[in-house]
Amino acid sequence: MKMKDRNEDLSPEFDRSSVEIISRKPVFQGFFTMLRLRLRHRLFRGGWSAEFDRELFVRDPAVGVLLYDPVHELVGLTEQFRVGALERPGGPWCLEVVAGMVEEGESFEDVARREVYEEAGLQVERLNFIRSYMPSPGGSSERLHLYCALVDLQGAGGNFGLPQENEDIRLRIFPLQAVLDAMEQREPGAHCPIDNAATVICMQWLQLNYRQLAMQTISE
Repeated sequence: MKMKDRNEDLSPEFDRSSVEIISRKPVFQGFFTMLRLRLRHRLFRGGWSAEFDRELFVRDPAVGVLLYDPVHELVGLTEQFRVGALERPGGPWCLEVVAGMVEEGESFEDVARREVYEEAGLQVERLNFIRSYMPSPGGSSERLHLYCALVDLQGAGGNFGLPQENEDIRLRIFPLQAVLDAMEQREPGAHCPIDNAATVICMQWLQLNYRQLAMQTISE
């Protein structure tokens, strides 16, 4: 058997055992939690780093769901206020995929179906897994799991969300090509109506797979 080329192995040189957590202190606990860690880790050049501090934004796993109608080539996106986008050129109301946090005892697909019903009023049976990723590993523990839900979006839309959680969500329906065209950002810093990572990743996946999804629908 041919030996695997070292350049083809994407595994990191170190793992979790190469990090020593010296102390872990909460510096804020509210809607979110922030920890201050004192730690050290192994170095590529050998030995260990000096001790240093890092703040860690702690978030549980989350799920994002792209709503797609393969029969009519329609995309469903939510629009809602996001405090982190206050200084965004287009304002703090963002177009996004459906998303929500994983609660104890829930599977990722359970969360996907629950959130689609709460934020879009739609029942979902079939889910296509897209990928999971860490939005900001430099300072946050969050991992997001992305899916595409195949649904009938003709006549869909409206206002959704849970008032007790201060949610005010509008479901908007767009032609697939209109969304793909809107994502074409030609200049750094220019306003793009879709500029959050989860939605960009989902739409790029859909751009590569929408023909296959249509064929799957026809064969069912």
